[in-house]
Amino acid sequence: MNKMKKLLITVITSIAAIVCACAETPADENKSNNETASETTASVVSETEKEVTKVDYKALGKPLVALTFDDGPNTTTTVQVLDVLEEYGVRGSFFLVGDNINEQTEAVVKRAYDMGCEINNHSKTHSYMNQMTAEEISAEVTFVSDKVKEITGEGTKFFRPPYIAVNDTMYENIDMPFIAGVGCNDWDNAVSADERAEKTIEQVKDGTIILLHDSYGNFKTVQALKTIIPELQAQGYEFVTVSELFEARDIEISSDDTGLYTHLEK
Repeated sequence: MNKMKKLLITVITSIAAIVCACAETPADENKSNNETASETTASVVSETEKEVTKVDYKALGKPLVALTFDDGPNTTTTVQVLDVLEEYGVRGSFFLVGDNINEQTEAVVKRAYDMGCEINNHSKTHSYMNQMTAEEISAEVTFVSDKVKEITGEGTKFFRPPYIAVNDTMYENIDMPFIAGVGCNDWDNAVSADERAEKTIEQVKDGTIILLHDSYGNFKTVQALKTIIPELQAQGYEFVTVSELFEARDIEISSDDTGLYTHLEK
């Protein structure tokens, strides 16, 4: 990437994002109980595939924001997040944990992809990868990328480090840009839907990447989205995928990128 372009990017390792990521518990997503199952949205698979129209967001001239979601896929929260995105006509970027991809959740991933959402990489096991060997790091990301390619026909373009914990070995062995984001502590069930929405909205500016969680049972974030999306739309924001945000900012998606992106400035 051109060094001058890097100077134009505000790279913020936000405390909120770190705290938010540190409490992610993907193992909980494999739980099943009758109470939560009753909340599962029926439409796991979209009835029809939507054609995504190519838009020149740079020429559009509107402020841009990217919604991103960690720790899926599952057949409860992820499905309801997709329902909300469809309701408001927006798309997001999903950073998947490989161990959560199975026969049941593959259909959810395909639905998200068919909606025009972007499917990205959040590691296989959601472990501290800055404590792994080069071989272990490569295996973590390759597993997810291969699984996603089996489902969608495309590999993953971006990587979000578990716990936002990084080191040089990770950058040397992961050939995708690293994405952080602004968070709202939505991993904490004690944080209300209103608090999640308010905290998220107050941090957004043109080029922000929002970090939320579609982890198992995280239904307060689903409710928060019903405030976040229309409020930002009312403020004039256009929702884009991470790839579209990079393209609008003329930032090359490079395998040797050593950034950690939260805001992409003009």
